[in-house]
Amino acid sequence: MLQGSYVALVTPFKNGGIDYSALEKLIEFQIENGTDGIVLLGTTGESAAIASDEREALLRFAIRRINNRVPVVVGTGTNNLSQTISMTKSARELGADYALILVPYYIKPTQQGIFEFFREVESRTDIPIIMYNILGRAGVNMTAATTVRIAKACKRVVAIKEASNMIVQAAEIVRDAPEGFVCMSGEDGINMPLMACGFKGTISVTANILPRLMHEHIQTCLQGDYAKALKQHQELIKINQYLFIETNPIPVKEALHMMGMLELEFRLPMCPLQDANREILRGVLKEYNLI
Repeated sequence: MLQGSYVALVTPFKNGGIDYSALEKLIEFQIENGTDGIVLLGTTGESAAIASDEREALLRFAIRRINNRVPVVVGTGTNNLSQTISMTKSARELGADYALILVPYYIKPTQQGIFEFFREVESRTDIPIIMYNILGRAGVNMTAATTVRIAKACKRVVAIKEASNMIVQAAEIVRDAPEGFVCMSGEDGINMPLMACGFKGTISVTANILPRLMHEHIQTCLQGDYAKALKQHQELIKINQYLFIETNPIPVKEALHMMGMLELEFRLPMCPLQDANREILRGVLKEYNLI
């Protein structure tokens, strides 16, 4: 079953290209520290900044290095139907286990449009699909009713990454979804409350820098030990907050740079942290003994 702590892995850059040496280091760091799955080319992986030829090369490299040690999820969603279908098929051919497809952004589709978009993608591809509901990026919320409707109508839509920050909506999805449909948190700050509602794991930004703790936290929740989980949740509150001091993935890439894991390089319009925020983040990382 799809469950546990899946890292929304960053994409390291160097001298204008993808830094494959750093990417390999990041993959090994995650697997050695218990991460249950790796998400490539999601929001945190700066998928919008990756050219099509780079995309295939990155996936070939990363999937080969992961070598079936953990499941691989690939972000394939866009606001263009044919492009989404093409990228989803390609991810399957390259060896991905799941495709992560977000609610089409910018267009602000109706709930019916969202339903038909996912139904069309599912009918024309053959890989298990994780829907991605992220109001802040898409500009529109996929309601619990629409999520459940898609889950019931599309057998290969097997899960949702729920990042609406709406706990009641999340609980409604768990209550009404068909048996076997998996809910994954997309908001590190409320991982524990969502797990208590019946979620099975997280697709996490924080796991980039604290993979072992995030894995242990999610496992504690899955085991139902919420007294211990609360202590872990409280330990994670501050880092979860400050990894979003500016737009994701800027702070987490800065953190990984401070930890010696990658070069500090972005592609516009992503840019380095403001100096004041960098010093704040540095202080938080010191508190967690990460630097």
